[in-house]
Amino acid sequence: MPVAALSIKPSFSTAPALGQGWGSCLLSCTSAATGLWVKEGLRIVSSVLSGLSCPWGSPPGGRAGPWGGTLCGTSFYGRFRHFLDIIDPRTLFVTERRLREAVQLLEDYKHGTLRPGVTNEQLWSAQKIKQAILHPDTNEKIFMPFRMSGYIPFGTPIVVGLLLPNQTLASTVFWQWLNQSHNACVNYANRNATKPSPASKFIQGYLGAVISAVSIAVGLNVLVQKANKFTPATRLLIQRFVPFPAVASANICNVVLMRYGELEEGIDVLDSDGNLVGSSKIAARHALLETALTRVVLPMPILVLPPIVMSMLEKLKHPN
Repeated sequence: MPVAALSIKPSFSTAPALGQGWGSCLLSCTSAATGLWVKEGLRIVSSVLSGLSCPWGSPPGGRAGPWGGTLCGTSFYGRFRHFLDIIDPRTLFVTERRLREAVQLLEDYKHGTLRPGVTNEQLWSAQKIKQAILHPDTNEKIFMPFRMSGYIPFGTPIVVGLLLPNQTLASTVFWQWLNQSHNACVNYANRNATKPSPASKFIQGYLGAVISAVSIAVGLNVLVQKANKFTPATRLLIQRFVPFPAVASANICNVVLMRYGELEEGIDVLDSDGNLVGSSKIAARHALLETALTRVVLPMPILVLPPIVMSMLEKLKHPN
């Protein structure tokens, strides 16, 4: 059976790199500014999401989600809304009691003991709460800052720190280290726990990402400062773009170091009915390449557009 006709089951984690939660929401609004990069990013994201299946299987009773269509069905819109639910920060404020009620409601549905009057929307709401707080494999609570729903509120200060102007060597190292540390914790907290991986693999990926990000950020800043041909204004503008290549290279390094074993062993391949049909090294190469490219494209809206906008605003403020 051709690999293209199969559904690829992710073997590590669907946790995003920096900006991936925001990038998914902003790509459609920034296509004019980012041109072909965004077009390619949308193609990659669509390809990746099309290979993802619902983490809880079929929707309750096979019914439609509250916005129409199945949540993780055949439509891109359904999958897009599913991931918007996952990163919804409002789930951070769900109480322990509400979580227990949501879990119990889903258990009652699973065992056929659901009380009369429960609506489809209530089931989807309960599922949203459960998947936002509990790990799908271990059913343990994920520490709040490392949940997918906490990625935007807890990641925003890091984004601001990365984009601060006139940074010193110490501040550059600190923000790049903090960014990669946050990414590593999110990846580990949302890892695929069905196939236990040695801690050394996560440590290796973390160290590789930190070293590459810090090295590139510091190296580029030093080169820019020593470039005598640049005017102070040009030097400042270039320095504002330094976080993007540093973050992008670190993301690629992290993916390669933590998933290179898939290239040797292959990843699980499923048929259209979700049945495991074998392991494929070709599918692993496609998955690794598209994941790496996605993690380069998705940070662009928040690490590339702000410097451009700031430069334009400064020119309007000081036209001469």
